[in-house]
Amino acid sequence: MAKVLLVDDESDIREMLRFSLEPAGFDCIEAGDIQDAYWKVTEEFPDIVLLDWMLPGGPGTELLRRMKKEDATKAVPVIMVTAKVHEDNIVEALEMGARDYVTKPFNTKELVARIKATLRQTAKVEPKSELGVGELHLDIDSRRVTLSGADISMGPKEFKLLQFFLEQPEHVHSRAKLLEYIWGQETHVQERTVDVHIRRLRKALQAANPAYSNLIQTVSGTGYRFSPRDLQK
Repeated sequence: MAKVLLVDDESDIREMLRFSLEPAGFDCIEAGDIQDAYWKVTEEFPDIVLLDWMLPGGPGTELLRRMKKEDATKAVPVIMVTAKVHEDNIVEALEMGARDYVTKPFNTKELVARIKATLRQTAKVEPKSELGVGELHLDIDSRRVTLSGADISMGPKEFKLLQFFLEQPEHVHSRAKLLEYIWGQETHVQERTVDVHIRRLRKALQAANPAYSNLIQTVSGTGYRFSPRDLQK
């Protein structure tokens, strides 16, 4: 049974949605503002979110933006359900990562069909649980890194950096981009912190096999690149 988070400040609308979705086989949970909605997303793990735009504490798009920036929530599909009908609003929400956009008033049967279609589409995307290159392997589920069969000890930030590099090899990433991906909302963190954790990651790899430490390349004036091609030289 798919779990749906209903985010709307009007209890009547949430109740109407619940009465329509539960007979269709959905398990519904509710939130009336952004703070409660974010807590429900991170603690209740819904399969999909129906999100109003105008909410206490800020626009629903702020929650959408935050969800799409964070690893734990970026894969959760969001359907905007809102009274905002202007084309610019629709474009903005879709570009921010919303999977669909439904305007109020809406037909509940159509909404149920859209939810099912969205869940079918997102179910086809199976995120990789293991990443690797050569003899270096990273297991996302168990949070383990091995090189030549031996475990490598590293901190959570270094783990996320290595995961990011393995997912996007040969790309040059600025310190600002890495900062946003790894630290997200921790706006007090400075870009030089990226360099500190890159050094720690290199040191962890260096201890196991110096050749793998050299895969993390510094790109002068820009940032860093992970280049597995060097293993074959």
